[in-house]
Amino acid sequence: MSRGGRGREKGAAAPSRPAEPGPLPPPGLGLAGAPCPLPAPAGEREAAVAAPGAGCGAERPPVSGCPGLPAAGLPPGAAKVPQASAMKRSDPHHPQHRHRDGGDGGAGREAMVSPDGTVTEAPRTVKKIQFADQKQEFNKRPTKIGRRSLSRSISQSSTDSYSSAASYTDSSDDETSPRDKQQKNSKGSSDFCVKNIKQAEFGRREIEIAEQEMPALMALRKRAQGEKPLAGAKIVGCTHITAQTAVLMETLGALGAQCRWAACNIYSTLNEVAAALAESGFPVFAWKGESEDDFWWCIDRCVNVEGWQPNMILDDGGDLTHWIYKKYPNMFKKIKGIVEESVTGVHRLYQLSKAGKLCVPAMNVNDSVTKQKFDNLYCCRESILDGLKRTTDMMFGGKQVVVCGYGEVGKGCCAALKAMGSIVYVTEIDPICALQACMDGFRLVKLNEVIRQVDIVITCTGNKNVVTREHLDRMKNSCIVCNMGHSNTEIDVASLRTPELTWERVRSQVDHVIWPDGKRIVLLAEGRLLNLSCSTVPTFVLSITATTQALALIELYNAPEGRYKQDVYLLPKKMDEYVASLHLPTFDAHLTELTDEQAKYLGLNKNGPFKPNYYRCWF
Repeated sequence: MSRGGRGREKGAAAPSRPAEPGPLPPPGLGLAGAPCPLPAPAGEREAAVAAPGAGCGAERPPVSGCPGLPAAGLPPGAAKVPQASAMKRSDPHHPQHRHRDGGDGGAGREAMVSPDGTVTEAPRTVKKIQFADQKQEFNKRPTKIGRRSLSRSISQSSTDSYSSAASYTDSSDDETSPRDKQQKNSKGSSDFCVKNIKQAEFGRREIEIAEQEMPALMALRKRAQGEKPLAGAKIVGCTHITAQTAVLMETLGALGAQCRWAACNIYSTLNEVAAALAESGFPVFAWKGESEDDFWWCIDRCVNVEGWQPNMILDDGGDLTHWIYKKYPNMFKKIKGIVEESVTGVHRLYQLSKAGKLCVPAMNVNDSVTKQKFDNLYCCRESILDGLKRTTDMMFGGKQVVVCGYGEVGKGCCAALKAMGSIVYVTEIDPICALQACMDGFRLVKLNEVIRQVDIVITCTGNKNVVTREHLDRMKNSCIVCNMGHSNTEIDVASLRTPELTWERVRSQVDHVIWPDGKRIVLLAEGRLLNLSCSTVPTFVLSITATTQALALIELYNAPEGRYKQDVYLLPKKMDEYVASLHLPTFDAHLTELTDEQAKYLGLNKNGPFKPNYYRCWF
C-alpha cells in the first residue's frame, strides 16, 4: 500500500486525462525514557557512574527498581542487563563498620557507628566504577555483520539486518534463506515461502488488532459475504505485506476470491504476518530483507503455477504487471483487469495505454479521492515523524528540512514537521502546488539554494534523480537523507556506491555514507520508502485505501462486456463517497440529508454523487 509518494506528486510527469467510465451503479453489495521517580529498593540500587570531571549531568545506567518503566533501549522480552555493583562492602569487623539505615525516606543510606555507639551519617562519596571486564567482553564479542563490501548490491545488503519498524521476528538468528527451507503449514500445504511458518500465531494477533481499525473492510466482508461478488476471481497481488494488507486479503477470500501474493518492497514485509497468511492457506511468497533476485523469484512463484491462471491483478508499483507483460504475455487473454494504487504503477499504465500496449482495462486507484486525500496526506503526516524517530532518535525542533514536492505526500510531511517546530523549505515544479506551499507558510526554494544548510532532505515526488550526487557531495555533515515516494529512484543512491566512499551500517535501515574528508550523511532505507521500510503506518487510513481497492476489483471483475475498454479509468465519485460513508460510523458522525427542494436547487440526486465530474479541487 502506498503510504508514501503514491499520489501523482507534481514532480512526476502528468499522465494523459483518464477515460471516464460510463454510468456505474453502486456495487451490488446491499451495500517514551523518563528518569525513575521512585527510589530503588535497598540492595537493588545501582551505583552512580562518574567519569573524571563528570558532574550531575553525567549519564547513568537505567534504574531497574522503577516499576512500570522498561529499561531504555531494550525490546520487549529482551534479557535484562546485569546490574553493575562496584560499591565495596565494608569490613564488618572494623571498629567503625557500616550499617544500612532503612528506617527513613533515604532507604539504603549508610551510617557510621563509632566505638562508643554514636551513629553518624557517613560522608557521601562518589566512587568510580570500572567496567573493564564488561568492556573487554563487549569488544571480544563476535559481530554478526562485518563491514559490507562496496560491491554488494542494495538488495543484498538488506539481508544483513531487519527494519526497526516492529516485527516480532526481527531478532531471529536464523540466516537460512526461506528459499532453502522445506516448510509446511498445519494443513500440510507447502505452497508458500515465508521466513518462519512457526511465527504464525504472533502474526494472527497483529491481524486481529488491525481488524479493529479497519471498519469499512469488516463491514464490506459482512455485507457482501453472502453474495460472494468475487466468486471465481483468481487474484494475483503484489503489495506491502503487513497486518493491514492481510485484512484486505482475507476479505477478498471471504468474498469468494482465490489469492496468491508477493511483496512489492523488500523491506516492508512483516514476517509473522506472512506466516499467519500462509498458515491460513494463502500462497504467500515474501519475507523481510529479500535480495533483488528473491524479489522477482517470489513474483514468479505467484504467477507461474501449474493449473492456476490469474484473472485479476492487484498491483502496487507496477512490478507484477511488468513481469507478466515480460514473461507471460499470453496470460492477459484471461485477465479481466488491473487495479493499481501507486504513482509509479499508474505512470507505467498510462505509458502502456498511450503506446497502445495496454490490453486490459485498468483502474487507477492512486488518483481516487479516497486514496489521494486520505492515504497520501494523513498517513504521511503521521508516519514521516515515526520513521525518522525510530531510525535516528532525532529532535525536530529547530531543524532545517527541505521537502521535495508539495503534492499530497509533501503536504502531509510539511504539516507534521512544521508542527514539531522544524524550519521547512519546499521545492516544487508545479506553480499551483508551489503557490499552495507559499500560502501555507513555507518558503519555496530550489534545492541548490539550501542544500548546504539543511539537516534533513525528504523526497516526495515520484520522479527520478531529484537528489543527485552533486547535491549529496554538497550536503553538510550528518545530514539525513530519506525518501517518502514509492520509487527508489528519487535519490541517486547508485552514485554513492563507489570505491572512494565508505558505507557503515549503523542500525537496521540506517547507513552512514562517509566521504574521504570524513564528512558523512545518514541514508535511511537505502533510498526506499521510509515509512513502510522503517516504521509503521496508521491502520485506519489504510482501511480507506484497502476498501477502495476491494471495490475496484469487484467492479472490474463484474463489469458487463464493453463497459470498460483497454484504457485506464478513475473510480467514479459515487464509489469514493461510498467508501467514505463506511468509515463515518467510527466517529459517530451523522450526515445531513438534502431536502427535495434543496436537491432540485443544486441539481443533484439526494443520494449523490455530490460533485460533478468536472469538479477539480480534489485533484
